[in-house]
Amino acid sequence: MRWEVWLAYFAACWVIAVSPGSGAVLSMSHGLSYGLRKTSTTIFGLQTGLVIVLLVAGGGLGALLLASEQAFMVVKTVGALYLIYLGVQQWRAKVERSEGSAEDAGPARVAVMSPRRRFATGLLTNVTNPKGIIFMVAVLPQFIDPNHGLAPQLAILAATMCGVDLVVMHGYALLASRMQGLFRNARAVRWQNRFFGSVLMAVGAALFFVRRHHA
Repeated sequence: MRWEVWLAYFAACWVIAVSPGSGAVLSMSHGLSYGLRKTSTTIFGLQTGLVIVLLVAGGGLGALLLASEQAFMVVKTVGALYLIYLGVQQWRAKVERSEGSAEDAGPARVAVMSPRRRFATGLLTNVTNPKGIIFMVAVLPQFIDPNHGLAPQLAILAATMCGVDLVVMHGYALLASRMQGLFRNARAVRWQNRFFGSVLMAVGAALFFVRRHHA
């Protein structure tokens, strides 16, 4: 891969990563609820999902998926329903209060997901995102040289994208975690859950309007 091609891809990765999406919403939500350290598990799940989507698109399966109306509808519906499910779960998340505290006063926090569940949530959020598949199929071919081996190029592209996305998602989580002090009582934590739950449900609903590219 030529140096100038990689630089162009590197710049594109920053633009994509910074753009708000389901991964950014999830990183901020978990950052605010669990703190930066625990949210790293969620973010590594997001990166695993990102690599899977990149390999699927780079291997040609993404193009086949977009060529099939039925297959694309399945992926789009699963992705939308999963984000809506996450939003409902966030909305209904249990709030843990300190023993003896009043109903809406006193220290409170969200019940923490297990590391395995946080990782799976991140992974499934990216794997079931049809917008990610569309982007990969549309953009990756512009940075792949057919005269060189596909595997090394995909490895470089995946490492670059994940490196950038790791930095950006941790940045979102860090900014959100800095606000934890503002959400110490039960009422504030519940409103936090409802806000991010509503955003996740809105993003999921928006996926129903994503259209595939016709050949």
